[in-house]
Amino acid sequence: MRMRALVLAALLVGGFIYVTNTRSGYVGRFLDTIRSPQVSWRRPETAHGAGLSSDELNNIDIYKRARTATVNITSTVYQRTWFLEVVPSKDIGSGFIIDEQGHILTNSHVLQGGGRVQVTLDNHDMYDARILQRDRRNDLGLIQITPKKKLPTLTLGDSDHIQVGQKVLAIGNPFGLEGTLTTGIISSVGRTIRDEKGVELEGMMQTDAAINPGNSGGPLLDSQGTVIGINTAIYGSGNIGIGFALPIARAKALVEDFRAGRSTARPRLGVSAAYVAGDLAEALDLPASGGLLIQEVAQGSGAAQAGLRGARQLVAIGNVQLGVGGDLITQIEGKQVDRSDAITRALNQKRPGDKLNVTIYRSGRSTNVTVTLGEDPSDAL
Repeated sequence: MRMRALVLAALLVGGFIYVTNTRSGYVGRFLDTIRSPQVSWRRPETAHGAGLSSDELNNIDIYKRARTATVNITSTVYQRTWFLEVVPSKDIGSGFIIDEQGHILTNSHVLQGGGRVQVTLDNHDMYDARILQRDRRNDLGLIQITPKKKLPTLTLGDSDHIQVGQKVLAIGNPFGLEGTLTTGIISSVGRTIRDEKGVELEGMMQTDAAINPGNSGGPLLDSQGTVIGINTAIYGSGNIGIGFALPIARAKALVEDFRAGRSTARPRLGVSAAYVAGDLAEALDLPASGGLLIQEVAQGSGAAQAGLRGARQLVAIGNVQLGVGGDLITQIEGKQVDRSDAITRALNQKRPGDKLNVTIYRSGRSTNVTVTLGEDPSDAL
């Protein structure tokens, strides 16, 4: 009994006693064992939290690199009150630095005031900016600041090969909350939406990364941290998981033309078209592989001069109403048309005056047609 009491006492004080009165030496050997350096467990000096996943580390790394090159943009807009007084107000958006010369990409509508444009960097340095180019058709804006020191920049990536489901990250200043990061995926590609003035924006990328007022003009990044889009629009008045970004390919074309001293006017084919394929195409006596069924041809456009034909009548097939009788564009530059924004994607690589080769299906036959592209009249600064 006495030995059990001594063992219990030894356990309670953690072995910091010395036993001199034992019968068998068992207690002494027990204490020697618990004092032995062979015991491996030690109480940690600091508590360790759960480890971060590789995806979380990727998010953190991209944010740290991209935040410093993402800027806040305010433009002065002059408006009239009910009493016809002209008062200044401010439009808020985002942008991102693309080179050390201070060139910044954003949305055209962020600059819509046409007055003073002010840029605030991540370190809170403030600059007045010059508007260099506005492409209203694609809602693109290029501005420039004169930097006082070396600027962080972002790399423009590849938006031509994005896939639905791939991860994206959006950075901007929603509601003026600077440096906000949201993440999501590409939900769809090739979307056509209308801005508040009724201008169609074609070939947009849809994402569920939260985009809110103030995010406009900020970068949409891939998992490598390169810019694949410019956050442009939301569905409705606030984030509900449906946002739209302009593919960066269009911005790259604008920047390249500007740097080369070329006209930054966008090319124009001069048609509106609806994508048809499968059962719908067969119901219209068209190839099941489908294509873009021309609805209208703009008068005086390159398409009109090349003899392309628009719809002659409207028909209803199920719940779909379409203009029929026009040409079906099945290939552009030798590539099968398999999505609704095929024309927009092809024009991203062209300039006014360039040739565009299209294959059309008309009256049961395929024909190759070469169109000389015109200039989009909506591109004026």
